[in-house]
Amino acid sequence: MIISQIIGGLGNQMFQFAAGRALSLERGLALKLDTAGFTGYGLHQGFELQNVFGGSIALSSEVEVRDILGWQAVPSIRRIVARPAMTWLRRAGFIVEPHFHYWSGLSAVPNDSYLQGYWQSEHYFRKFEATIRDDFTFQSPLGLQNAEWAAHIAGCNAVSLHIRRGDYVANAKTHANHGVCSLEYYRSAIRMMGERVAHPEFFVFSDDMPWVQANLQVDAPCHFIAHNRGAESYNDMRLMSLCRHHIIANSSFSWWGAWLNARADKLVIAPRNWFANDNRTDDLFPAGWVRL
Repeated sequence: MIISQIIGGLGNQMFQFAAGRALSLERGLALKLDTAGFTGYGLHQGFELQNVFGGSIALSSEVEVRDILGWQAVPSIRRIVARPAMTWLRRAGFIVEPHFHYWSGLSAVPNDSYLQGYWQSEHYFRKFEATIRDDFTFQSPLGLQNAEWAAHIAGCNAVSLHIRRGDYVANAKTHANHGVCSLEYYRSAIRMMGERVAHPEFFVFSDDMPWVQANLQVDAPCHFIAHNRGAESYNDMRLMSLCRHHIIANSSFSWWGAWLNARADKLVIAPRNWFANDNRTDDLFPAGWVRL
């Protein structure tokens, strides 16, 4: 059995699921998700995969986690053993992502493994892309307002543009790690879209729309999508995925919005600086995506 620890916002959850799903398919094993970390979790919308995508998502039990991790299943102990200096002490099936970029060692883990990490690379699941796309099919019908936007998007050369601020600005620790994409990045990306895409029409998504409307200038048809909030915020990703082209933020949310668009001719522009530090991020971006 493969158990994937799930934590973070929807984009992070999707990466964690996809890596575990691909490994389970490769081995012919069951995949279960450990969502215990969401108890008392005050960020984002909690565990969203099941509500957003449905499907055959199965959750692990405490017993199943303990069967793989043994005494290291105790959360306080697990946090200690997960530290890089404690690799020697970990049980064989306790698999902690060693670094942000793609790790080929995941393909060699035991059949009974517990995966802890973010696994943010298409390399982990590209072999099973068709299945992952099927897994990430939005289940609920579009509401009236989103259906109207979806129809508008389908009728033009739509470009999604995502600006993430929120916790990237308000939370000092998050800001120090991620930083925020500059206005110059968005100006350059908009300019490139105008050069490469005929008659682009921009659809802007953000968690800080007042700031965006006060600071972003787009010399093309432009729409600000601001109604999907709280438990409905995943619909922003859904609308992004319907666009033909994408300008993403340094955010796994808009990464998936672009990836879920299966068009071969899409233009995806992503920020060169995904983090405020110098983490290696080249494995994060699929072939053909442009970094500015």
